[in-house]
Amino acid sequence: MSCSKLFIGDLPELIYDILTFLRNDIITLHSCILVNKLWCRLAIPLLWEDPFSTPFLDYIFIDIYFNNLDDDLRTKLDKYNRYKKKVNLLPSNPLFNYPSFIKYLKTSQFIYITEYWFRNRNPKILHSRLKGIKLIQMLLIETFIRNVKNLHTLEIVVFSNPYLNNILEIILHNIDFFHNIKNLKLSFLAWKDGTVIIETPCKNRILQAINTHRNLKKIIFNQECSSYFKLLFLSNYSNTLNIIVLLNVNFDSINLSKLIEQANVLESIHMINCSINTSLDKQIANLSKPFKLKSLYMEDILNINSLQLLFQKSGDYLENFGYNFSYFCYDDLSLKQQLLELVAKYCKNIKLLDLLEFQNGVTYPIFNLIENIKQNLKYLNIGLPAKVNDIRFDGCSSIILQNLGKSLSSKLEHLDLCLNIKVRDFEEFLKSIQNTFIKKLSIYSRGGDNILVLLPYLRHYIMKKKCVKYLAVISGESSYNRMDLLYLKDEVEEFELYNIEVQNYCSNKMVEARGNFVLKID
Repeated sequence: MSCSKLFIGDLPELIYDILTFLRNDIITLHSCILVNKLWCRLAIPLLWEDPFSTPFLDYIFIDIYFNNLDDDLRTKLDKYNRYKKKVNLLPSNPLFNYPSFIKYLKTSQFIYITEYWFRNRNPKILHSRLKGIKLIQMLLIETFIRNVKNLHTLEIVVFSNPYLNNILEIILHNIDFFHNIKNLKLSFLAWKDGTVIIETPCKNRILQAINTHRNLKKIIFNQECSSYFKLLFLSNYSNTLNIIVLLNVNFDSINLSKLIEQANVLESIHMINCSINTSLDKQIANLSKPFKLKSLYMEDILNINSLQLLFQKSGDYLENFGYNFSYFCYDDLSLKQQLLELVAKYCKNIKLLDLLEFQNGVTYPIFNLIENIKQNLKYLNIGLPAKVNDIRFDGCSSIILQNLGKSLSSKLEHLDLCLNIKVRDFEEFLKSIQNTFIKKLSIYSRGGDNILVLLPYLRHYIMKKKCVKYLAVISGESSYNRMDLLYLKDEVEEFELYNIEVQNYCSNKMVEARGNFVLKID
């Protein structure tokens, strides 16, 4: 098929298909711009489709946007700039219509970056800062509305903020633009133990957005915003809502069953650190629709019987499961063992398993769980707590390293280990996985042997056997004695000779902070 396309003149299409695989690799895409005009023309839209999610130091792309302003908007900017002289326009006209390329816009990112950009360029302006930031945001939103035909995704993140109402007012005033947005996502978020106070005009606009848009796909709620949950029942989401994400929710205050019963095309539910007890039991016991729980992350066990009912109802749907065994929590060891047994019994389709701060008494139940789900398991994260010198963790790392390899299948794509690694156990582990190709291997030797001690075994069993594609290794309990394989230049080049890319451990970690995980669920 690819060869036939080459002969009939579809080379640009093929190049674009290749570049789309690099859309999250900003550095490589920037390099592609320099190849030739064709590559530049194809790569530029990919670089500009989601600029507000990319971490830039000075966010100069906002200055570039201002060079694409229509005359009437430029007049407003010039009038403001005449007094402040802080918005820098480039001396030449832009080569591309950059605003037309944007596809994804999240209001929280937009607000943060425009506010940061303005404060950075106007550090001495205090009395009119709010007015100036609102003007900058208005000009950008208006420019997007005029240049973007079909925004792929708009995510409205609701939190106490003086700018959100103004942004929603501009967007909702342009009803054709709003209707043409392919996906609408709504997130009600607040700091833990905080409160979200949404003024009535903004609340009305949020309700207007829900009612007006025909394609509400995703909602996120946390406990501090539970009072706004009822807004959904005033809207028509039944044939569009695909994803529900619940964070730190107590089900005494949320009628989840009503939401599920009205959602005809619901694909997944994600629960992060929610209170799973009898309040949830009552809501799911008599559901006429399946409870499609896709992700469950837990930090405590409130009621083991409630968990059993939950797994009986939704175990076949569960794909992402995480539990923090931290000895700071009050769950006794027998409850933790029962939890692992329930997951092993009812949840056979888990693809991502995230087990943190485990202790003696649960290592073998962990192996049993992995053995039961290994045919579907793709991502496995196992980690000890920061303080490894504790009797509750004696021998845990050794047991894991000596036995884990026997339970892994060829379908595993990413293994992330944070253990007290001793070289004898490490060699045993590497021997057991040398015939299993793992795309990404992340290793943190916390409190054990350092990288220089482990390196000969990595060379022999990983490098020469070519059993991984990406490798990240660090050692040391603190920044004082931290070592990172990535910074050993000669060793990195040596691994590259075997087509193994050494990566940064933190960026290569399988599991992000759970707050970020929540926001990225799709």
